[in-house]
Amino acid sequence: MTATYPLRTIGAHELDAWARMITTTYGQDWSEGGLRNAASSIEPERTIAAYDGEEIVGGASIYGRVMTVPGSAAPVAVPVAGITLVAVLPTHRRRGILTAMMRKQLTDLYESGGEPIAALNAAEATIYGRFGYGIASQVAEIQGDKRFMALRPGTDLGDGTIRLLGRQEARPLLEKVYDTARRSGVGWVDRTEKFWEARLADGERVREGGTALRFGFHTEPGGEVTGYALYRSKSRLVQIIEVAATTRQSYAALWRYLIDLDAHAELTYDGAVDEPLKHLLADPRAARTTVIDNLWVRLVDVERALEARRYSASLDLVLEVQDTFCPWNAGRYHLRANGESVTCERTQAPPDLRLTSAELGAAYLGGTTLSSLAAGGRVEELRLGAVTAASLAFRGEREPFHPSGWAFPAF
Repeated sequence: MTATYPLRTIGAHELDAWARMITTTYGQDWSEGGLRNAASSIEPERTIAAYDGEEIVGGASIYGRVMTVPGSAAPVAVPVAGITLVAVLPTHRRRGILTAMMRKQLTDLYESGGEPIAALNAAEATIYGRFGYGIASQVAEIQGDKRFMALRPGTDLGDGTIRLLGRQEARPLLEKVYDTARRSGVGWVDRTEKFWEARLADGERVREGGTALRFGFHTEPGGEVTGYALYRSKSRLVQIIEVAATTRQSYAALWRYLIDLDAHAELTYDGAVDEPLKHLLADPRAARTTVIDNLWVRLVDVERALEARRYSASLDLVLEVQDTFCPWNAGRYHLRANGESVTCERTQAPPDLRLTSAELGAAYLGGTTLSSLAAGGRVEELRLGAVTAASLAFRGEREPFHPSGWAFPAF
């Protein structure tokens, strides 16, 4: 396959052709404004293309990020390869190009000693499981009828105030609050300058008929900003883009503000599966949720990945990992965890659990449980009680949540 459609990293001069292939595949037009944004954000040295002669017919890219993962006393940060902008032209489907690109990405990561885990948002749920990715977090698509979304009597709103700021004044405050919130939010990732530019992109195409972004902030009496809400209005709808809060009072106050916005009958928001909003409402049914897959995680290097996170209970377990797509991961691992002390080593000892790398990826952020995977026939228990012990240890305090995708809304 690689002899017919060779793969290599793109040069800076090939960005235009590569991006046109991506947008054509996604059914979009490539704009000059998008070209400028992508040129300053895509990392050519981590962006590969598949070639049919001189034509670029497929591609995929990586953004280096830092993700918050479960810890024992507190969450910890782990480097993650954010897989994005994966595409193969419709004229070249079912020729093995996607498989070849996925294999090259993971092999290069492993051989270079790069990030121990990879993660992506899947356009289709049937694609990436065969490459060893598992559903590690989900998102709750919330639709609220604001007429019935009164907060419970006695809800603690604190003594702070809500104020609206302009884009320029808002930016440094957004960054400060987000950076504080993401350090305790499993599944959240860091945001450098280019990722903030992507998150706050606000052109007409992004708005889709809505207003410009609004920036609402919660400020404590002493002046400290402890939360924000990004939103826009569209007809009688409030489209909430992101809510971040560092105290429960600021979280509640921001939601009361959003619920009380005049001339809007409904609101939408993509939140965590265990979003606290429903517990604030006098009528929890006023916020209807649809849960779908969000972040898919792949362990690039099992030993390094399992040692990088912490566990909620002591663990002494031998895992037999099957991995046909990344054969270097296949084998048995002795995983021992006690508080901040974690070791994961190759072993020949009899296994306690047998599973594939996809199940480990699904359980990695502490959301999808090994018990549920075992109940679905995807984890085999070889020692009585091993599933229960492992499932408890891998579990996080809260459901993992990834508040935004990897890709840039630049097209």
